[in-house]
Amino acid sequence: MLLVVYIFNFVDRQILSILAAPIQADLDLSDGEMGLLGGLSFALLYSTMAVPLAALADRTSRSWVIAVSLAAWSGFTALCGLAQNFWHIFLARLGVGIGEAGGVAPSYALIGDYFPSSQRATALSIYSLGIPIGSGLGVLMGGYIAATVDWRAAFFAVGLAGVIIVPIFKLLVRDKAKPKVAADNPAPLPETQSLKETAGILARKKSFWFLSFGAAMSSMLGYGIAFWLPSLLIRSFGFDLVQASQFFGAVLLIGGVVGVMAGGLLADRLGGRDRAYYAWLPGLAFFLGAPLFAAGITSSDWKLAFILFLLPQALAYIWLGPVLSAVQHLVVPAARSTASALFLLINNLIGLGGGIYALGALSDFLTPIYAEEALRYSMLYALGLYGIAALLMTFAGPALRKDWVAE
Repeated sequence: MLLVVYIFNFVDRQILSILAAPIQADLDLSDGEMGLLGGLSFALLYSTMAVPLAALADRTSRSWVIAVSLAAWSGFTALCGLAQNFWHIFLARLGVGIGEAGGVAPSYALIGDYFPSSQRATALSIYSLGIPIGSGLGVLMGGYIAATVDWRAAFFAVGLAGVIIVPIFKLLVRDKAKPKVAADNPAPLPETQSLKETAGILARKKSFWFLSFGAAMSSMLGYGIAFWLPSLLIRSFGFDLVQASQFFGAVLLIGGVVGVMAGGLLADRLGGRDRAYYAWLPGLAFFLGAPLFAAGITSSDWKLAFILFLLPQALAYIWLGPVLSAVQHLVVPAARSTASALFLLINNLIGLGGGIYALGALSDFLTPIYAEEALRYSMLYALGLYGIAALLMTFAGPALRKDWVAE
């Protein structure tokens, strides 16, 4: 059920990318304005509200916080279909961000409660399948509905579907009691931990900063490409909306599922030997992914581009299981939701909030030089972010050995 809810999370989040072209045409929006809708309008409250909602989940009920959040973000997604101008859809997207803020971090914590350390990266990877599956379904469904009805109907359909599953989720998902003692220490674990205490502990751990900013750099590129690639396909390959949705949806589903699962399985295997691999494995994936993305972006043949995008798309998702699992191990069980939210605050505020807007604004800036190809070059210049991410993950590895909290 956590996976199902996460799929809806990303359907609602990603559907805007495939609908960007018809929304821009209908509401007369620039690439920069569309970047604000896809990034900052969502990420602003999604990132900041996640922290107090996660602290609330740690102190009350994680499952209840997730259920109420699902109802909220689904309702605001449906409201996007009523937008008549930029500010209408901007405010609706703010609402989606507030709702989704309460969904992810408590879910990470629930999985941490239910699965032992040796299986946690794999379990979190299975949960994280919601990202490629939800993104792929959002692109495919959004493109089909928008082409056969209109873009407003797409928002109505996915928003109302999310509201329907709220009672099913609450019926099936239960909180689990937190452990009383750690496996390597007979001293009792705290049953609750304040936001200030958790933030103070993480602030003193170098691995948290390296992991958070490394993930944020990769997310700037990842969210930017995920949002703008359908528009690139339409502008540079001459695709229509359905063709773009089929191309990108298949890349997300195939490459994303393989990458997410590979990351979790490899991290649990290699991390058992050396905890540094929870960071080094994502770093290697970022290093290899940049030139492969460049090859796909610069390709002039869509068939070759499809093949070239599959592998870097898989590499782009490898970090999820290892890094999310590592963050869970930096604090005691009672603080897992809060720790995850503080990680997401950095990752999403920079990655989601900045990446989509930065690529859109850079495309606007490059338009006088490259005309219709400006978006392609905007993506190419942004690939340097993967180099920064790989370097930060390299530094995070040794720090994890010191900062790890056993259980």
